[in-house]
Amino acid sequence: MSISATAERKARSFVPTSALAKAVTFDADMMHVTLVDGRVTSVPLVWFPTLYHATSEQRAHCEIGGGGIGLHWADLDEDISVAGLMAGVNSIDG
Repeated sequence: MSISATAERKARSFVPTSALAKAVTFDADMMHVTLVDGRVTSVPLVWFPTLYHATSEQRAHCEIGGGGIGLHWADLDEDISVAGLMAGVNSIDG
C-alpha cells in the first residue's frame, strides 16, 4: 500500500473521542445540538416528553454544563448527557 493510501485510510478512520456541546437549538419537531468540533446531532423532541411539552421560551433556557458534557433546563428539571444523545438514548428508554 502506498504512503498516500495509508494516510488516506487513517484520515477516514478518525473517530472523535469526545462530544462536547457548544449550542442547542430547536425547531418544531427536533432538538439540534451543535458540538465544539462542528458536528450537529439532531434528535426528535418526542424522545424527551418534558421538552416536547415545554414552551419555546422554556426550551431556550438550556444551560450547557461540565464543559459541554451535559444539557440542563433548570425550570423543567431536565438533564440530558451529550454522550447519551450520541448513543441514541432518550428519556423514554431511560
